[in-house]
Amino acid sequence: MKVIEMKEVKKDYPLGRTTVHALKNIDFTVRQGDFLSIVGPSGSGKTTMLNLIGCIDHATGGSVCIHNTDVTKMTDKQLTDLRLRKIGFIFQTFNLIPVLTVRENVEFPLLLMKKKAKLTKKEIRERVEQVVEEVGLKEQIMQKPYELSGGQRQRVAIARALVTRPDIVLADEPTANLDSETGERILGLMRELNEIEKTTFIFSTHDPEVLKYAKNVIKIKDGMIVQ
Repeated sequence: MKVIEMKEVKKDYPLGRTTVHALKNIDFTVRQGDFLSIVGPSGSGKTTMLNLIGCIDHATGGSVCIHNTDVTKMTDKQLTDLRLRKIGFIFQTFNLIPVLTVRENVEFPLLLMKKKAKLTKKEIRERVEQVVEEVGLKEQIMQKPYELSGGQRQRVAIARALVTRPDIVLADEPTANLDSETGERILGLMRELNEIEKTTFIFSTHDPEVLKYAKNVIKIKDGMIVQ
Protein backbone atom coordinates (compact mmCIF):
# COMPACT_ATOMS: atom_id res chain seq x y z
CA MET A 1 0.00 0.00 0.00
CA LYS A 2 1.34 3.45 -0.95
CA VAL A 3 1.78 5.79 2.02
CA ILE A 4 3.74 8.56 0.27
CA GLU A 5 3.85 9.69 -3.34
CA MET A 6 5.69 12.71 -4.73
CA LYS A 7 4.98 13.78 -8.32
CA GLU A 8 7.05 16.40 -10.17
CA VAL A 9 7.83 18.11 -6.87
CA LYS A 10 9.83 21.32 -6.95
CA LYS A 11 11.02 23.50 -4.11
CA ASP A 12 12.56 26.93 -4.64
CA TYR A 13 13.97 29.34 -2.07
CA PRO A 14 14.53 33.03 -2.82
CA LEU A 15 18.04 34.17 -1.94
CA GLY A 16 18.46 37.87 -2.53
CA ARG A 17 18.05 38.45 -6.26
CA THR A 18 18.55 34.79 -7.11
CA THR A 19 16.49 31.63 -6.56
CA VAL A 20 17.86 28.41 -5.12
CA HIS A 21 16.29 25.33 -6.73
CA ALA A 22 16.44 22.96 -3.76
CA LEU A 23 14.38 20.20 -5.40
CA LYS A 24 13.80 19.63 -9.12
CA ASN A 25 11.02 17.38 -10.46
CA ILE A 26 11.13 14.77 -7.70
CA ASP A 27 9.14 11.58 -8.37
CA PHE A 28 9.03 8.62 -6.01
CA THR A 29 6.71 6.36 -4.04
CA VAL A 30 7.07 4.86 -0.57
CA ARG A 31 5.09 1.81 0.49
CA GLN A 32 3.90 0.86 3.96
CA GLY A 33 6.55 -0.81 6.11
CA ASP A 34 9.49 0.44 4.06
CA PHE A 35 12.79 1.41 5.70
CA LEU A 36 14.06 3.95 3.23
CA SER A 37 17.27 5.95 3.20
CA ILE A 38 17.63 9.22 1.32
CA VAL A 39 21.35 9.61 0.76
CA GLY A 40 23.39 12.43 -0.66
CA PRO A 41 26.00 15.07 0.18
CA SER A 42 25.25 18.05 2.42
CA GLY A 43 23.03 20.55 0.61
CA SER A 44 21.68 18.00 -1.85
CA GLY A 45 18.05 18.43 -0.75
CA LYS A 46 17.59 15.54 1.73
CA THR A 47 16.23 17.65 4.58
CA THR A 48 13.98 19.59 2.20
CA MET A 49 12.42 16.31 1.03
CA LEU A 50 11.77 15.23 4.62
CA ASN A 51 10.25 18.62 5.44
CA LEU A 52 7.84 18.34 2.52
CA ILE A 53 6.85 14.77 3.43
CA GLY A 54 6.42 15.87 7.05
CA CYS A 55 4.20 18.79 6.05
CA ILE A 56 6.43 21.35 7.76
CA ASP A 57 7.25 23.04 4.45
CA HIS A 58 5.33 23.60 1.22
CA ALA A 59 6.28 22.53 -2.29
CA THR A 60 6.69 25.22 -4.95
CA GLY A 61 5.23 22.87 -7.55
CA GLY A 62 3.97 19.32 -7.99
CA SER A 63 2.06 17.19 -5.49
CA VAL A 64 2.92 15.46 -2.22
CA CYS A 65 0.40 12.75 -1.29
CA ILE A 66 0.10 11.06 2.11
CA HIS A 67 -2.31 8.11 2.03
CA ASN A 68 -3.54 9.29 -1.39
CA THR A 69 -4.37 12.78 -0.10
CA ASP A 70 -2.55 15.73 -1.67
CA VAL A 71 -1.21 17.69 1.32
CA THR A 72 -0.44 20.71 -0.87
CA LYS A 73 -4.21 21.36 -0.94
CA MET A 74 -4.81 21.01 2.82
CA THR A 75 -5.37 23.87 5.26
CA ASP A 76 -2.89 24.63 8.06
CA LYS A 77 -5.29 23.10 10.59
CA GLN A 78 -5.61 19.91 8.54
CA LEU A 79 -1.81 19.70 8.18
CA THR A 80 -1.32 20.13 11.93
CA ASP A 81 -3.79 17.31 12.59
CA LEU A 82 -2.10 15.08 9.99
CA ARG A 83 1.35 15.65 11.51
CA LEU A 84 0.05 14.88 14.98
CA ARG A 85 -1.78 11.67 14.06
CA LYS A 86 0.24 10.18 11.22
CA ILE A 87 3.85 11.40 11.34
CA GLY A 88 6.65 11.12 13.89
CA PHE A 89 9.84 13.20 13.70
CA ILE A 90 13.36 12.40 14.90
CA PHE A 91 15.58 15.47 14.58
CA GLN A 92 19.39 15.35 14.66
CA THR A 93 19.34 18.02 17.40
CA PHE A 94 16.87 15.91 19.46
CA ASN A 95 14.58 18.94 20.22
CA LEU A 96 13.81 17.68 23.73
CA ILE A 97 12.27 20.03 26.28
CA PRO A 98 15.07 20.49 28.86
CA VAL A 99 12.85 21.10 31.91
CA LEU A 100 10.83 17.92 31.34
CA THR A 101 11.75 14.37 32.32
CA VAL A 102 12.07 11.51 29.85
CA ARG A 103 8.50 10.48 30.71
CA GLU A 104 7.16 14.00 30.18
CA ASN A 105 9.03 14.53 26.89
CA VAL A 106 7.66 11.27 25.49
CA GLU A 107 4.18 11.97 26.86
CA PHE A 108 3.94 15.46 25.36
CA PRO A 109 2.58 14.57 21.87
CA LEU A 110 -0.02 12.28 23.45
CA LEU A 111 -1.29 15.17 25.57
CA LEU A 112 -1.65 17.27 22.40
CA MET A 113 -3.80 14.59 20.75
CA LYS A 114 -5.57 13.42 23.91
CA LYS A 115 -9.05 14.62 22.92
CA LYS A 116 -8.93 13.32 19.37
CA ALA A 117 -7.47 9.97 20.40
CA LYS A 118 -9.82 9.71 23.40
CA LEU A 119 -7.04 8.37 25.61
CA THR A 120 -7.44 8.07 29.37
CA LYS A 121 -4.66 9.06 31.78
CA LYS A 122 -4.05 5.37 32.46
CA GLU A 123 -3.75 4.57 28.73
CA ILE A 124 -1.31 7.45 28.22
CA ARG A 125 0.84 6.33 31.17
CA GLU A 126 0.91 2.71 29.96
CA ARG A 127 1.77 3.65 26.38
CA VAL A 128 4.59 5.97 27.51
CA GLU A 129 6.06 3.33 29.79
CA GLN A 130 5.88 0.70 27.05
CA VAL A 131 7.71 2.75 24.42
CA VAL A 132 10.33 3.99 26.92
CA GLU A 133 11.03 0.38 27.83
CA GLU A 134 11.24 -0.55 24.12
CA VAL A 135 14.04 1.97 23.59
CA GLY A 136 15.86 0.74 26.70
CA LEU A 137 15.37 3.75 28.99
CA LYS A 138 13.16 2.30 31.71
CA GLU A 139 15.75 3.14 34.38
CA GLN A 140 16.10 6.75 33.14
CA ILE A 141 12.39 7.58 32.83
CA MET A 142 12.47 10.26 35.55
CA GLN A 143 15.73 11.87 34.42
CA LYS A 144 16.00 15.08 32.46
CA PRO A 145 17.83 15.46 29.12
CA TYR A 146 20.97 17.04 30.64
CA GLU A 147 21.44 13.88 32.73
CA LEU A 148 21.54 11.65 29.64
CA SER A 149 24.19 10.78 27.06
CA GLY A 150 23.77 11.74 23.41
CA GLY A 151 22.67 8.21 22.53
CA GLN A 152 20.13 8.16 25.35
CA ARG A 153 18.70 11.52 24.28
CA GLN A 154 18.37 10.20 20.74
CA ARG A 155 16.45 7.21 22.10
CA VAL A 156 14.11 9.61 23.94
CA ALA A 157 13.52 11.36 20.60
CA ILE A 158 12.74 8.00 19.00
CA ALA A 159 10.33 7.11 21.82
CA ARG A 160 8.58 10.47 21.45
CA ALA A 161 8.25 9.91 17.69
CA LEU A 162 6.77 6.43 18.18
CA VAL A 163 4.45 7.01 21.13
CA THR A 164 1.56 8.26 18.98
CA ARG A 165 1.91 5.10 16.85
CA PRO A 166 2.38 7.06 13.62
CA ASP A 167 2.23 5.50 10.18
CA ILE A 168 5.43 7.30 9.14
CA VAL A 169 8.59 8.21 11.05
CA LEU A 170 10.99 10.74 9.52
CA ALA A 171 14.57 10.88 10.81
CA ASP A 172 16.91 13.65 9.65
CA GLU A 173 20.54 12.49 9.97
CA PRO A 174 19.66 10.47 13.10
CA THR A 175 23.29 9.43 13.73
CA ALA A 176 25.00 12.72 12.85
CA ASN A 177 25.81 13.67 16.46
CA LEU A 178 26.58 10.17 17.72
CA ASP A 179 29.69 8.02 17.82
CA SER A 180 29.69 5.09 15.39
CA GLU A 181 28.85 2.44 18.01
CA THR A 182 25.89 4.38 19.42
CA GLY A 183 24.73 5.23 15.89
CA GLU A 184 24.66 1.57 14.95
CA ARG A 185 22.60 0.75 18.05
CA ILE A 186 20.12 3.51 17.21
CA LEU A 187 19.71 2.34 13.60
CA GLY A 188 19.37 -1.25 14.75
CA LEU A 189 16.63 -0.19 17.16
CA MET A 190 14.80 1.71 14.42
CA ARG A 191 14.99 -1.29 12.09
CA GLU A 192 13.76 -3.62 14.83
CA LEU A 193 10.77 -1.38 15.54
CA ASN A 194 10.12 -1.15 11.81
CA GLU A 195 9.91 -4.95 11.61
CA ILE A 196 7.73 -5.30 14.73
CA GLU A 197 5.35 -2.35 14.29
CA LYS A 198 5.43 -2.20 10.44
CA THR A 199 6.01 1.55 10.75
CA THR A 200 7.37 3.23 7.64
CA PHE A 201 10.77 4.82 8.35
CA ILE A 202 12.45 7.37 6.11
CA PHE A 203 15.82 8.68 7.18
CA SER A 204 18.33 10.97 5.52
CA THR A 205 22.07 10.50 5.70
CA HIS A 206 25.32 11.42 3.98
CA ASP A 207 27.12 8.52 5.67
CA PRO A 208 27.41 5.45 3.41
CA GLU A 209 28.07 3.26 6.47
CA VAL A 210 24.42 3.41 7.56
CA LEU A 211 23.03 2.19 4.23
CA LYS A 212 23.35 -1.46 5.23
CA TYR A 213 20.28 -0.96 7.44
CA ALA A 214 18.04 0.33 4.63
CA LYS A 215 15.63 -1.81 2.63
CA ASN A 216 15.63 0.76 -0.17
CA VAL A 217 17.82 3.73 -1.01
CA ILE A 218 17.19 6.94 -2.93
CA LYS A 219 20.31 8.83 -3.98
CA ILE A 220 19.91 12.57 -4.42
CA LYS A 221 22.32 15.17 -5.80
CA ASP A 222 21.78 18.86 -6.51
CA GLY A 223 18.04 18.50 -5.78
CA MET A 224 17.50 15.61 -8.19
CA ILE A 225 17.12 11.87 -7.74
CA VAL A 226 20.08 10.26 -9.49
CA GLN A 227 19.45 6.61 -8.49
